Amino acid sequence: MRHVGWIAGAAAAALVAAGAITYAVAEDAGPTAKAPTVDSADAGFARDMAVHHQQAVEMSYIVRDRTEDGEVRRLAYDIAQTQANQRGMLLGWLDLWGLPKVSADPPMTWMGMGDMPPGEDGALMPGMATNTEMKKLGALQGKQAEVLYLQMMTDHHRGGIHMAEGCVAKCTVGVEKRLAQGMVDAQQSEIELMATMLKERGVKPRD
Repeated sequence: MRHVGWIAGAAAAALVAAGAITYAVAEDAGPTAKAPTVDSADAGFARDMAVHHQQAVEMSYIVRDRTEDGEVRRLAYDIAQTQANQRGMLLGWLDLWGLPKVSADPPMTWMGMGDMPPGEDGALMPGMATNTEMKKLGALQGKQAEVLYLQMMTDHHRGGIHMAEGCVAKCTVGVEKRLAQGMVDAQQSEIELMATMLKERGVKPRD
């Protein structure tokens, strides 16, 4: 509990703010401003981060059923709740802009990375877990599940931070840029927290 109490408060605050943030997107650029285009960084980030977040939510709910450790379970629950909420906002903004939630372009094209090799074994974007890793997580129990989850989520956060930093640099909708910066700050803090939790288990994050 000593590590994750602040995260629960942050998750609750994010949930309360969801409606206000969604509404703010409509007002952010003024009533006559044009919505982002389908190939914009704003739309690309919303689409790609929604996919990235969905896997984090799935990963977190898997580990909650594989361990009795209260600290890991609380962290996983808070990550799942926060990222599910953020994912809802991202998809809601695409609806607000009248844009599709999927694109024929490769992931991260909006970041100039559309020509990167296809991800291995279902890992669509940097940091995402492979299908094999997800299956392995679902087969482990106790400390082994905790360690793999913390390592996988650390990698996942690193990839998410990279993408969010891309939005901070390239997106034009102010409230989306602010959400992206919030993701960078929160996920970096969680990476530090997970490094501590791994150290307590005698393990290091993966390179």
